[in-house]
Amino acid sequence: MKKLLVLGVLLVAVGLFFYFDLGAWLTLEQLKSQQSALATYRAEHPVWLAVLYLATYIGVTALSLPGAALMTLTGGAVFGVVQGTLLANIAATIGATLAFLMARFVMGDWVQSKFADRIAPFNRGIDQDGAFYLFSLRLVPVFPFFIINVVMGLTTIRVWTFFWVSQVGMLAGAAVYANAGTQLAKIDSLSGIASPSLLLSFVLLGLFPLVARKTLGWLRGRRAPSTPTS
Repeated sequence: MKKLLVLGVLLVAVGLFFYFDLGAWLTLEQLKSQQSALATYRAEHPVWLAVLYLATYIGVTALSLPGAALMTLTGGAVFGVVQGTLLANIAATIGATLAFLMARFVMGDWVQSKFADRIAPFNRGIDQDGAFYLFSLRLVPVFPFFIINVVMGLTTIRVWTFFWVSQVGMLAGAAVYANAGTQLAKIDSLSGIASPSLLLSFVLLGLFPLVARKTLGWLRGRRAPSTPTS
């Protein structure tokens, strides 16, 4: 019953977001038009605006709504690159963890019991290298972050591991978008912020820990003494 209640609340919240077209406020054009007003409000109420920004970003991420990239850009445009990066990364991580926990609470047990035999090898891989897999996924721009949050919630990865790896893994991307936010007038679209060379750098950075882990495991296996046969 509790799971159905949580699922119902989530569906209602998402439905209201689209019904009232709140996404119209999470656009690049809207941010540009409100930048001056936000700067003025920040000068008068810096703490309150930071709290409001955090709450909004956490809500967007927790409900898996569109607009996370725009929220990070807003952080840079309003608070500057350093504070904007920190606020955006904290909010994104908290929101992602909430989405992770909701997915686990609503569907985690059912998935683990329904597909126990099929996902047992996957669970063992998550137990051994889950942090490395998650770090790679956070940096490699292949899957949307909200999908990663939900799918990871259905695995056996620990909540604390998910939180701190997400915090570290999303930091570089947050810095890129927050820095771009400081040059808001020059931005025509969100897709143009990350260049191909920058994306390639993220891919290499994300894959390096996992490849290094696998290589070290392979080398240890090669060096391990063979068991004598009788």
